[in-house]
Amino acid sequence: MITREQVMDRLATVMDPELHLPITELGMVESVHVDGGKVQVGVKLTVAGCPLSTRIESEVTQAVSVLSGVTDVGVNLGVMTPEEREALAARLHPHRESVVTAKDSKVRVVICGSGKGGVGKSTITVNVAAALQSMGRAVGVLDADVYGFSVSRMLAARQQPVVLGDGVIVPVDVHNLRVMSMGMLVNEDTPVMWRGPMLHKLLDQFLNDVAWGEIEYLLIDAPPGTGDVAISLSQELPKARVLLVTTPQEAAARVAGRVAQMAGKVGQEVIGIIENMAYFRCTDCGKAHPIFGKGGAQRLAHEFHVPLLGQVPIDPQLPMGGDLGEPIVWKHPDSEAAQVFFKVAKAIDETDW
Repeated sequence: MITREQVMDRLATVMDPELHLPITELGMVESVHVDGGKVQVGVKLTVAGCPLSTRIESEVTQAVSVLSGVTDVGVNLGVMTPEEREALAARLHPHRESVVTAKDSKVRVVICGSGKGGVGKSTITVNVAAALQSMGRAVGVLDADVYGFSVSRMLAARQQPVVLGDGVIVPVDVHNLRVMSMGMLVNEDTPVMWRGPMLHKLLDQFLNDVAWGEIEYLLIDAPPGTGDVAISLSQELPKARVLLVTTPQEAAARVAGRVAQMAGKVGQEVIGIIENMAYFRCTDCGKAHPIFGKGGAQRLAHEFHVPLLGQVPIDPQLPMGGDLGEPIVWKHPDSEAAQVFFKVAKAIDETDW
């Protein structure tokens, strides 16, 4: 005879795709009815119209179906009440203390910064995060470039995040990356026209009100330069490391050097430098051509006594992957560019924090 306890044991293997916890622990299992070989399971979704409801229903069905004697599994989907969502929010985010900004936080925060726009900082952020995730790390990605947000497109994460009780925000799950971006809150073509105080408030929400869960890394795509957001990040995350992104030419490297100087002044350590668009590899002769010059990143690394972690080649698949929401690390993991990202991720992962 199939017992309720056996069914619950199987349901404990079903993970909520957004919260990354068993649905039994989240209070999502409302009821279990067993009638001979027929099992009926009631599941409460966090919000109505949950885009992942089909996935949850399928995984519940599969989990219960493996039990000996089960001939039919039915899943009834309901929705949590506001009170139930509030209780869940309190459990996920107790005392409103963020796993990222807490003084005893174990999360490794990497701020991807650059002196100027157009150097591929968002591409670097997304692909290093994807590489860390592919290595088995639990990773969050925060798009702090509020005016120039692009992470949501690069990861095809355009759905609105779930908001539980008391303003707790659940980041959007993309292939086990937990993602938060302004691009999920406004239309992609909508300009954000805010002054500094509004930027700081939003950044505070992203860091402290988002239920990031048990992540090991948080990669932050910071806006270029040393303005309001950079200052707020240094105040909220004094232990964060800075990954400096530049291109080979001297002019770009010098501008990036200002970000390295700022990091030193606020007590943040530069973990290393990554040079984007370092060269183009000829498909006919195999020779590397430094189209945008060379030496700028190496000089910068020498000046600030930090490692040059990697040099990313020009590869048409990089911008194409960004437009399609398919990072090259996932789509073409054996490509030369992807291998550089894996090398950088490995170096970050082996750094003594």
